[in-house]
Parts: sequence; C-alpha cells; structure tokens
Amino acid sequence: MEMDYLDSIINESLRLFPIVPRLERVAKASVEINGLVIPKDMVVLVPTWPLHRDPEIWPEPEKFKPERFSKKNQEDIDPYTYMPFGLGPRNCIGMRFALVVMKLAVVEILQRYSFSVSKETETLLNTELCTVIHADPHFIVSCS
Repeated sequence: MEMDYLDSIINESLRLFPIVPRLERVAKASVEINGLVIPKDMVVLVPTWPLHRDPEIWPEPEKFKPERFSKKNQEDIDPYTYMPFGLGPRNCIGMRFALVVMKLAVVEILQRYSFSVSKETETLLNTELCTVIHADPHFIVSCS
C-alpha cells in the first residue's frame, strides 16, 4: 500500500526536527575543498539542523509544508541538503526500521484518537537548537 502523503509528512517532520542536529565524520585523508584544507583525522561536523532550515535551500523553512517531499517535487531536492539519517555507507543502520515504525505509529494514533491544540497553548514546540527536541511546558493537547 502506498501512502505518499504520509511519506511527505514524515519527511517534512524529519526536515524540521532531524533525529540528530549534526553528523560527525573523521577525514580518512587530507583533502582540499574550495581552497580549504581538511587534514587527515580531523573531525568534520555536518550541521543538519541549520542545513534543514536554510532559506536558500528551503523556501519558508520554518513552515511545515509536506508538499516539499511530494513525488513531483522530490526530484528537485539535492540529497546533500536533506539527511536526517546521514548519507552513504555510514548512514543510520536503523533508518528503514525507524521510518516504518514512525509510519505505523502515526497511522495507529490517527485511527484511534482525534487531536486538537488547546486554546491555552501559547507555543507549539521549543525549537531552539539542542541535542533533543522537547515540548514546551505550556504545550497542551486535547485528545478524544
């Protein structure tokens, strides 16, 4: 069964709230990129959080727009600008499992409950850069 819009929702959620805010790799050899020398054994950080919110790459980066990941638009996304699980041979080994679990969880929750944001809620999420995304203490959800 294909659930294209659910895939888009999951991908957009991971763009806004990546599993980790940065990826780390160690240079296997010295290399020069655009005049910058990266010596062998240097730790290189790839900042996924700011990369996923760069307005030059993602128009209106703070808005939740699942359509960015529709089949029609997905071909236009540079794979090195969206990497919630990393890329290449050292990407997250649990990526496929995590995606399946996320989809099953969303489907199960939506089949059982109806959600709405309470009128008392001031802000939805505290999106300051940190290791873990956490709900604002004043985030109130009505569930029925």
